Amino acid sequence: MNVFDVIGPVMIGPSSSHTAGAVRLGRVAWKALDDEPVRAEIELSGSFATTYLGHGTDKALIAGCMGMNPYDDDIRRSLEIATERGLEYSFTKVKLPDAHPNTALIRLYGKSGKMAVVEGASVGGGNILVQKLDGLSVSFTGQNDTYIVRHYDRPGVIAAVTNFMMYCGMNINNFRLSREKKGGEALMMIEVDGEATEDLLQQLNVIPNVISAMLLKAI
Repeated sequence: MNVFDVIGPVMIGPSSSHTAGAVRLGRVAWKALDDEPVRAEIELSGSFATTYLGHGTDKALIAGCMGMNPYDDDIRRSLEIATERGLEYSFTKVKLPDAHPNTALIRLYGKSGKMAVVEGASVGGGNILVQKLDGLSVSFTGQNDTYIVRHYDRPGVIAAVTNFMMYCGMNINNFRLSREKKGGEALMMIEVDGEATEDLLQQLNVIPNVISAMLLKAI
């Protein structure tokens, strides 16, 4: 067990779940977007929906959507900073079925037209679990560098990607495949030990039947 799992994260705000974890969820959306955010539409479920104003969850989520860390002093002013940067935002209370009590669904839009959709939960102690990315099921914590590979569901694609990563000396510690239907688009979620590289990412993007690959650095 990591010592920070015992004493809690270094953070700004009253609650590791409602502030530190919320910042990290926002950061996942920011990293997945890979663009300057201009609009954030955030749905809150469970205790996030009922207590977000008192615990500063709104400030935390928007801070993360702008790339801030849980220990950033500017979290207190994140809503003002968002307005200054031209980032529009909205919060809606919803009931997501079978969701963890501290769940947020973030739709983040970028200046160039990109969009990232992240659904995840703050599971305690500042830790998170991302459960959906752009509508497809995933399962990662953000504690490790993670490759997200969108591809066509064709024979040999998974082997091509994982074998190449083995050749590059990357050790996979968590893998999950999600697909909407057989033969359609699919998503590989690959968490790795150590530090992932942008060079490997570029090579993944040219493997046949890979639509796109992105790297989410550990948060």
